[in-house]
Amino acid sequence: MTATLDPRWHTALRHSRYLSQLLAAQPALIDELSAHWEQPLNYSALEAPLLTGDHSDDSLRTALRRLRHRIMAQLILRDLGGLAPLDEIMQGMSWLADFTTNLALAHHHRQLAALYGEPLDSEGRALRLLVVGMGKLGGRELNVSSDVDYIFVYPEDGDTDGQQNGKKSIENFDFFTRLGKKLIQTLGDITADGQVFRVDMRLRPNGDSGPLVCSLDALENYFITQGRAWERYAWIKARVMNDGANRQEHWAEELADTARPFVFRKYLDFGTINAMRELHAQIRREVARKDHIDHIKLGPGGIREIEFIAQVFQLIRGGRDTALQIRPTLHVLALLAERQIITAEAEAELRTAYIFLRRLEHRLQYVDDAQTHLLPTTDSAREVIAQSMNFPDWAHFAPVLAAHRARVSQHFDNVFADPEAGEHPLTGLWLGQLDEDAAHQLLATQHFRDPATVLQRLSELRQASRYQQLPASNRQRFDAIGPRLIEAAASTADPDLTLHRALLFIDHIARRGTYLALLQQYPLALRRLIDLLGASEWASEYLKRYPLLLDELLNPRLYDTATDWPAFRAQLRQNLADHAGDTEREMDILREMHHAQLFRLLAQDLAGQHSIETLSDHLTELADTLIQETLPLAWSKIRQRHCADPKIAVIGYGKLGGKELGYASDLDLVYIYDDDDPDAPDNYGRLVQRMNTWLSSQTGAGTLFETDLRLRPNGDAGLLTVSLDAFRNYQLHSAWTWEHQALTRARACAGDRALGERFERLRCEILCQQRDLATLKQDILAMRDKMHAAHTRDDPQFFDLKHDRGGLIDAEFIVQYLVLGHAHQHPRLTGNLGNIALLRIAAELDLIPSAAAQAAGDAYRELRRQQHLTRLSANPKAPVERAQVEVASTAIRELWRMLF
Repeated sequence: MTATLDPRWHTALRHSRYLSQLLAAQPALIDELSAHWEQPLNYSALEAPLLTGDHSDDSLRTALRRLRHRIMAQLILRDLGGLAPLDEIMQGMSWLADFTTNLALAHHHRQLAALYGEPLDSEGRALRLLVVGMGKLGGRELNVSSDVDYIFVYPEDGDTDGQQNGKKSIENFDFFTRLGKKLIQTLGDITADGQVFRVDMRLRPNGDSGPLVCSLDALENYFITQGRAWERYAWIKARVMNDGANRQEHWAEELADTARPFVFRKYLDFGTINAMRELHAQIRREVARKDHIDHIKLGPGGIREIEFIAQVFQLIRGGRDTALQIRPTLHVLALLAERQIITAEAEAELRTAYIFLRRLEHRLQYVDDAQTHLLPTTDSAREVIAQSMNFPDWAHFAPVLAAHRARVSQHFDNVFADPEAGEHPLTGLWLGQLDEDAAHQLLATQHFRDPATVLQRLSELRQASRYQQLPASNRQRFDAIGPRLIEAAASTADPDLTLHRALLFIDHIARRGTYLALLQQYPLALRRLIDLLGASEWASEYLKRYPLLLDELLNPRLYDTATDWPAFRAQLRQNLADHAGDTEREMDILREMHHAQLFRLLAQDLAGQHSIETLSDHLTELADTLIQETLPLAWSKIRQRHCADPKIAVIGYGKLGGKELGYASDLDLVYIYDDDDPDAPDNYGRLVQRMNTWLSSQTGAGTLFETDLRLRPNGDAGLLTVSLDAFRNYQLHSAWTWEHQALTRARACAGDRALGERFERLRCEILCQQRDLATLKQDILAMRDKMHAAHTRDDPQFFDLKHDRGGLIDAEFIVQYLVLGHAHQHPRLTGNLGNIALLRIAAELDLIPSAAAQAAGDAYRELRRQQHLTRLSANPKAPVERAQVEVASTAIRELWRMLF
């Protein structure tokens, strides 16, 4: 036979006894392969002969097995000939499974329907059996000698319509059970031509002890009452295989809707790590029992460990990040790297190892078409495998394989290693098992100043009903975390205060087992949490309010200071697009992404990575982005929109306009439109109301911002939005001086860009109006006195950073006076550049002394820094010691005296 074969086939024939025997038994395949083997499989050409004409059961069995021979032969030749990538092999085998399953399913459905009539649903519609492909079949990653894992589901109970057509009627359950058995026999029975696939039904509900088929209702009930952790893992890749006449899209979607909440939880499900760790431990015990250390699928560093890494993160995060609800392993790994859940280096190593191991898997199976994953033991067989993997011999191949498996094992252990191995040395202290003297001494060695108070707090926590009534699994996790809390708090600047905050926080989340699981599983997350709690009371309260943010502690780039704003916006838009039309979810996405980004900035800030100016720039960019993305969403909800895109600009005032936002700053907003349509005023009024709702309302995900619309023309008595012409007229003829002061810090932050530019020109026009300096001075002093009387106490010991003389408001009023008084001669002053920069420009223009400008600018920066630190503390509005800011306040008072 080999004398007439293409010499390029010799490598494949020497490697695969199965291929040699196949071509010897079916020499007709040789000419067909010779014509096609250099090209990928042509599925249309392969399926066409089988789709024409009727088949008997025997002829169908023969045809399907011959089709497998043809496909296997071409895949072996192309793979071992170096022509086919891994994906081509997996897709080819998966297509074969899909096509043969559907052909046999349709054939036997017709046969049974001819005997018993069509199975019907409650509305009299014909039903089809849903064949769910599991595992690699579901992911279209089938290996060349794989069995196929099926689960059979039928849509509804009922009966066939046989009686209406003079036939025997049977229950739908009976009909589909018979159909399932026939499908299994057609594909799995061994004939003279072998079999198409071995069929494995053990993944169905209740396994071998359960019925062969189950209804959708029964499946849902099983998920709710009996579904186990390993079944969630198994169902990740589940795929309804039905195609053509077998496909009923409605029921396929119903099945997906039934399985999705079982597999993918709405919350971050870190508890799944423990379940999958135990599942993997069972597998490893079985591998060890059978002495299968060289099993490249189930052994250490094998294919299954790569799949577990990908799928555990799908189970943890897939309910919240629907993009992770995909099946192919390599696609999942790539997305995990894109989401920064694993590093790019880890993804590259796992991807390379996966491809290497899957190619090796196929070469092991090509030899005898056997479902094997064990490395050969004889020298000759090893040489054949090594050479098929493009190595000269086994000696060169084995170290490369070992290196891949070692890297996989390392990544697997990074994810699944049990952090609770061994008892923590502070466990006895946490559980109250030490006598009082020993406990005091141990706490003292851990640098706690007040051991008695710490012990009292620990005792009160353990005795509290909240702790006593925790589910057993939660209390186990709580007690596993506790000793590590003490240890981590001991290394902070104030161990007593940090531990106090930590205990309050852990107690607050104790009923949320997934958060406890996260902190138990990831010591780095616990360490970062303790650092944040120790650094800031505000951070502690923010995390209590939004414990979902604990997930951010796992972000390897948490402390990367270069925020990629274009990437943030792109991700936000994609997440919103994935849930387009679902208002509640859209509002939650805006909040969740805002909270997560704010938390990253907070963590970086507490680590000392941002100046106050840089932090405010980032917080302002975040607010701008959220407003920009909310505007079109709110507009889309206006039913009678008169135009596709609103001709409106959102103007930011105050700290938003001046780019000085803090973590909890509210947003001062004014809305201006330029639109002659008669419906414009009403529609834009509705838009502003919706914007206010979208930005400030409380949802399940919390809030975004508090908004303040009182700076619009005529304040609370005015319209929610005004035309540009009306705004101009108001500012030129009716506005108070304080409204022009506010305009110095205004800017367009969202909406129609051209309108925003027109607003900026108008703003500069208004600021450049010539004003009488004496009158201006009098108006500003009157406003300052009014604010001072309303907010300050003239406390000789404490200083109000914002309102006291020499405080932040004085500095801002100084700048506003300079702008309003001199911009008509010096338009540079109209720039929205920030108070420090404007003070410098005023000095350059000889409006104030350079030394005074420098001193006041430094003072303003210092007061903002002090204000920021105060707002991160337990009492964010508390005054500071006057002595602490005397130099800064004196510099501002000196400049005030020069001008006023």
